[in-house]
Amino acid sequence: MTALSIRPLLGVRRLTRHWARHRGLGLLVLRRLLLVPVVLWALVTVVFVAMRMVGSSPAAALGAAGANGLSSAQVAQNIARIRKSLGLDLPLRVQYVHYLDQLLHLDLGTSYTSGNSVRGLLGAALPVTIELTVAAMGIAVIIGVLTGLIAAATKGSMLDAAIRGLATVSFSLPWFALGVLGIVVFGVELHWLPVLGRMPNTLGYVPTTNFVLLDAILQDRPDLVLPWLQHLVLPATTLALSMCGFITRTVRASVLEVLGDDFTRTARMKGLSEPQILRRHVLRNSSLPIVTVLGLQFGALLGGSVITEQVFSYPGVGSLLIAGVQQQDYPVVQGGVLAIATLFVLVNLIVDVLYLVLDPRLRKA
Repeated sequence: MTALSIRPLLGVRRLTRHWARHRGLGLLVLRRLLLVPVVLWALVTVVFVAMRMVGSSPAAALGAAGANGLSSAQVAQNIARIRKSLGLDLPLRVQYVHYLDQLLHLDLGTSYTSGNSVRGLLGAALPVTIELTVAAMGIAVIIGVLTGLIAAATKGSMLDAAIRGLATVSFSLPWFALGVLGIVVFGVELHWLPVLGRMPNTLGYVPTTNFVLLDAILQDRPDLVLPWLQHLVLPATTLALSMCGFITRTVRASVLEVLGDDFTRTARMKGLSEPQILRRHVLRNSSLPIVTVLGLQFGALLGGSVITEQVFSYPGVGSLLIAGVQQQDYPVVQGGVLAIATLFVLVNLIVDVLYLVLDPRLRKA
């Protein structure tokens, strides 16, 4: 056989080996992807039922809003009319089937109070929450990983004790306490940072995607970036500080465990320096618990954004959810919970894939 006739065979053989090597990973990822709609269905079902088990009714709230000067009989008629127009007079089973049918057609419904599309409301609020959560996660990872590595490298020293003490204080403080403290110190007393809102009203920002950095590029508006960052610092740091302590403790414990393993001692005997050992051996082998914590903390940050956005009047999904709960606005609450849950499930899916990439032994499970 000539060299030209052998090359295609070699290419096929390489593709076959590549497929055999990564087939297990692909099947496991596919299996986890198939679980995503099941998890989301269970969640939306729980939220759907829970909202309707609350004592008050959105129809009663809307009917009471325009009840001035009306008799009790007229108010009752008004409430009945509103219930019928919203479909709340139908049996719960029929409402549930109708809601699932809407979801299958990517229709999240219409807000009872504002009359706006829930998908449009989430389209405006979700980028705000994603920006806040990603910024907080970035700050928490940088601080948590660095301090965890320093604490592990200086085990038993005063610096190690100080870092562990600060980490404990960090994850012991609640979000709202840190937020109020930040407002008082940096906003009221020092006047360093704005404390409310996402952007100054004077800028006249009209969103295209509602991701400020992307809009600044698309609209050629570099003047948007600095005011946005100034408004982002306090809420993002508030969320990050409540998380970075836990990351610090996890990184320290994981790195210390790996530093005591046989292969690390062997690397030392071979003459590798501590930075080389840390970079080549320790970080990769201690990454699984760290990735686990980061995935869980991202979910916690999404939950914490609900409180933080309210404290700082940040117009994200958290503020939308709280307003929806207060007004008994079923479609808004259901849509907001679904959006946050989808992000959380996707992040956990990414963490699962990273597990399989970092530790091939898990692919056999």
